Amino acid sequence: MSSSFDSARVAVIGGGPAGLMAAEALAQHGVQVDVYDAMPSVGRKFLMAGKGGMNITHSEPLEPFLGRYGARREQIAPLLDLFGPDALRAWLHELGVETFIGSSGRVFPTDMKAAPMLRAWLHRLREAGVRFHMRHKWTGWDNDGGDDGDAAAHTLRFETPDGKQRVNCEAVVFALGGASWPRLGSDAAWVPLLSAREVPVTPLRPANCGFDADWSPYLRERFAGQPVKSVAITITDVDNKVHNRQGEILLTETGLEGSLIYALSAAIRERIFADGDVTIALDLAPGLTLERVVAEVTRPRGSRSMSTHLHGRVGIGGVKLALLHEILSKEAFADANGLAHAIKALPVRLTRARPIAEAISTAGGIPFEALDQHLMIERLPGAFCAGEMLDWEAPTGGYLLTACFASGLAAGRGALAYLKARDVLV
Repeated sequence: MSSSFDSARVAVIGGGPAGLMAAEALAQHGVQVDVYDAMPSVGRKFLMAGKGGMNITHSEPLEPFLGRYGARREQIAPLLDLFGPDALRAWLHELGVETFIGSSGRVFPTDMKAAPMLRAWLHRLREAGVRFHMRHKWTGWDNDGGDDGDAAAHTLRFETPDGKQRVNCEAVVFALGGASWPRLGSDAAWVPLLSAREVPVTPLRPANCGFDADWSPYLRERFAGQPVKSVAITITDVDNKVHNRQGEILLTETGLEGSLIYALSAAIRERIFADGDVTIALDLAPGLTLERVVAEVTRPRGSRSMSTHLHGRVGIGGVKLALLHEILSKEAFADANGLAHAIKALPVRLTRARPIAEAISTAGGIPFEALDQHLMIERLPGAFCAGEMLDWEAPTGGYLLTACFASGLAAGRGALAYLKARDVLV
């Protein structure tokens, strides 16, 4: 294969929201930015995430919003100070994309679509001089980087349809994503490349993912794919903190997934990692107190079957009834008092997280402790990192995207400050 050589002021590797926001932050100040992506077009995962309605951010107050980032709240907070949910909505407005707040507090574009937003954004970036290089897969460096006066800080290698290419750049922003949905570009091929440069990488793990429950063939065949609405889950995490949240789950052939499971996926995953499995308590009637459920279920039912009795007294039927039959023995199901307690706290054993390629997002990545305040990798001067490559996680609901946008902006501004400090900007 042939080999070619090119140069760029700043290379942004990865064309998702974080990378594009970094490119915009730099281009706004007249910096020549070249965006490289291994896929045929940018924003593949972003577009897929918007298929069912583009949930861009959330409208809840900042304090609970920050709480969604768990152990990384302290590191995410400065990023959201820079570019939080209100700033994101204002930025969208400037882009010509109006938004509205849904009944759940989630924020969506008025047309619910990701594609028009991405098209408008790419048009603005190209107008600002950003150049895009598709089907360019980053494969490492040709040099060790560093400050060599007028020499480029990084010589990057790419595999392209036209052969191998080397690119000299004065700074680089990595925004290559995690390891979920690899067919859309987030394949974690960057992990060994950065690890070889002694950049610490926390092992990637599935986040916002489903979990296996080892269902019986009957439950899989009859009820897989059905939503289980209005339930609550209680789980104790590895730090003995009790989590209780209400929402909706989806029963799958292998176990459980859905928004409520995703919201608790970090706690569930870490318990499985520590103990081998975890048992969650599933409340099938969160709108009723235990006392009320006990009173209703233990009422005399005459000649009616227990299933008919449950449907009439506490609204338990369909997939919820099937779950009770799945978990409880015949004797336990026939015991009205015990059955009432199971309705309020059905023990469901989860054994494994689904494979990382199926997850919506990933945990793990480059820890913030390996970065400076501008998201520059301390072992690689002039190399910045943003988005899901960083070691953080958040539930769905707009929290993931908001932090990706914010970290991209921070990395782009960090690269700008780096260039100014080296007196390479005029």
